[in-house]
Formats: sequence, structure tokens, C-alpha cells
Amino acid sequence: MAKVTKKVSLPISGDQMPVMAYGTWTVFLSKPGEVYSCVKVAIEAGYRHFDCAWVYDNEQEVGQAIRDKIEEGVVNRHDLFITTKIWDTYHSRERVKVNLMKSLAKLQTSYVDLALVHWPVSFQDSDTDNFPKGPDGEIAFADHDLLDTWKGMEDCVNAGLTRNIGISNFNSQQIQRVLDGASINPCNIQIEVNPTMTNEKLINFARSKGMTVSSYAPLGAPGRPWKQSTDPCAIEDPVVTGIAKKNGRTPAQVMLRWHLQRGLCVCVKSLHADRIHENLDVFDFELSTEEMAQITGLNRDFRLYTEAFTSQHPEYPFNAEF
Repeated sequence: MAKVTKKVSLPISGDQMPVMAYGTWTVFLSKPGEVYSCVKVAIEAGYRHFDCAWVYDNEQEVGQAIRDKIEEGVVNRHDLFITTKIWDTYHSRERVKVNLMKSLAKLQTSYVDLALVHWPVSFQDSDTDNFPKGPDGEIAFADHDLLDTWKGMEDCVNAGLTRNIGISNFNSQQIQRVLDGASINPCNIQIEVNPTMTNEKLINFARSKGMTVSSYAPLGAPGRPWKQSTDPCAIEDPVVTGIAKKNGRTPAQVMLRWHLQRGLCVCVKSLHADRIHENLDVFDFELSTEEMAQITGLNRDFRLYTEAFTSQHPEYPFNAEF
């Protein structure tokens, strides 16, 4: 098992990335102003890493909450690690920088600490619609080379708009293609990981290429609107609830600890103040080797975020084994 630390050193820059990130994806779940309030609560609770994205459509609230806490003297910009993601409608080399600059304006900062390519698929260029449609009513795809997009990411580093760059939801073949043409290698990949989707092969591949790995949906997204009654739900599984009871912890804390002991960084979200605090309280206990194996044994390779509406795109990432 990996040694659990509160920060991980990123390759190339050596920047210290907090391993617990407050996730700000709350589409379908939050009301206007709610993310603003929750980010303030998260800062007060001790979160210093905030995982954002252009398509979440709430970077203005995140940025204002951070700005207010800076003005209150609670934190300064250098205390914080801010991640954002380049969206699918900005995949040409020149438009990558356009997207990042828009995010920076909303976040009220001159740079982010980490910028990721959100998905390998490309949509038709648009500044007004994140999901542009064609005449048939389906998503209007574009065919931008991944290396062209990656060169745009490198341009952002060279322009001082981001200190680090990485990728999200790429498969192993796409990772290798980026590496083969990169001047600056991706330092991080963010992927779906939870006990029913352990993603072991992709994690091991990314690490073999010198990348750190962050997980999203670490609790299995139990509140997702598209959840079916037959879907596996690790947070309610007797294995997890039994281990939680034994350790005097909540099932969520046990699952987050499982991620940390695998050496992963974790993006966890909540709109409830008590859970925001609770999710950060995972550094003072340890799961045994047996408990780790029991949780890992829940794997079903069950993907929550299939992004099925992009399955006809040539860069759809989930047709590969990993």
C-alpha cells in the first residue's frame, strides 16, 4: 500500500498537489449560489485543492468564494491549488488558450495550478454552446488531433497561464500518443475510480509513464440522477458498511481512505457542510491489508460516466480495454 501523505509532488514542476480536492461538479444538484457557499465552507474546513472545469458552469461562484476568503485573510492564492479543464469545443491549438483565459477570468486568478484536457473527444467550435448540435439534433463532432490540442496546452504553460498540464478520461493508447509527441509530458490524469470501478490497469499504465493519478466519483456518485435500482452501490455494500462500523467511521470515509492508501488523489464533492468536513477527516486511521483487499474485491468494472452520447466519435475513450 502507498504511504498516505496530504500532498503529492507533481513531476516536472515539483509543485505540491493536495491529495484531497473539493470537487465542484454539481450539475443537476445545486441551486444558484450554493457552490459559492460550499467552497467557502470547504476553505474553512481546510481544503486547499479545488477541482473545477469550464463545463461545470460555476467557475464564477468558485472564483468569487476564493476571492472573498482571500480578502478575509483566511488564505492567500499561494495556499491554494486550483485545477480546471479544457472543454470539447476548444480543442484546436489556438482555442485551448481561449478557453483557459475564460476560466481564469471567472476564477479571478492569473493562473491555475493544473489544467487538464477534459475529454479526448472534440466538438464543433462554439463559444455559446457547450454541446453544439448538428441538423440531426445530435452532437456536432469535430476532428481535432489530440496532439494539436496538447500543443495548445503546452502553449498555456509557456504563457504562464497554468503551472502544470494533464489529461482526463484518456485511455492508454491516447496517453501514449500524447507522450510520443509531447514537449511537456502530462503530469496527471483524472479518471473514474471507485470500488466497483477500480481501473487498476489504467492506473498502473499511467504511473508507469510517470504520471500521478486523481480519481473522480470516488464514492460511486450515489446521488447521480441516472442511477438505476440494479446498479452496484459500494457505499451501501455490507463489505464497506461493515468495515466502517469496525473502524468507527462512515462508509464514505472508508472509501476515501481506500483511495488514499492506493496512492490516488481524490476529488470528492458534497453540498452539505457536515459532509464537507467529514470527507476531509480521513488522515488519522488506516485500513488493514485485508480490508483494502475486501473493498477492491467489489470491482465490477462498472463505469458510471460512460459519456455514451460521444460513442460514435473516433476518439471515444472507452472502446479500448483500458
